[in-house]
Amino acid sequence: MRKTFTTSAIAVVFFTLLLGIAYPLVVTGVSQVLFPGNSNGSQLKSGGKVVGSKLLAQDFKREPKYFQARPSATGWSASATFFGNQGPNQKSTRDFYRVQLKRYLALEGPYNPGLTAAAVPVDAVTDSASGVDPDISVANARIQSARVAAVRHMPLADVRALVGRYTDNRSLGLFGEPGVNVTELNLALDR
Repeated sequence: MRKTFTTSAIAVVFFTLLLGIAYPLVVTGVSQVLFPGNSNGSQLKSGGKVVGSKLLAQDFKREPKYFQARPSATGWSASATFFGNQGPNQKSTRDFYRVQLKRYLALEGPYNPGLTAAAVPVDAVTDSASGVDPDISVANARIQSARVAAVRHMPLADVRALVGRYTDNRSLGLFGEPGVNVTELNLALDR
């Protein structure tokens, strides 16, 4: 009995040191050397100060001079990401989408004459699974470009060129759709 207890205690200590300390240190060290930007959270800096991550959307307070991210049930809080898990037939889902559509049309309509609910991209009124997805569709960015250009007194062509610069292609060239990183795009507009 004592031999079994001693062997078990040694195994627990050994595997705790190996898998609880050594392995995480090795993985962290390798990632810091090979992928320093990614392993530190893909931080975005402005003026030497960390202002966000290119992996997370931020709340731009519906300021017209900024591109707006997708709606978020979490208020774009990275510490509380979740999917609302609402079903397509729930009244609360329908009400949420109606409110988001109304807000989008109110914000974008004055800068896009003739914009109708049917022309609004789906991502403009639906939240992402995490609630902090920084990407919007190219169609959504094109609509928002008119507002941003007008409010910032910039040529529309310059704003659309920035949109093109911050558009990511499909993953591995096959999966998903191209998306525009709103966080990076807004930081570029402020430069």
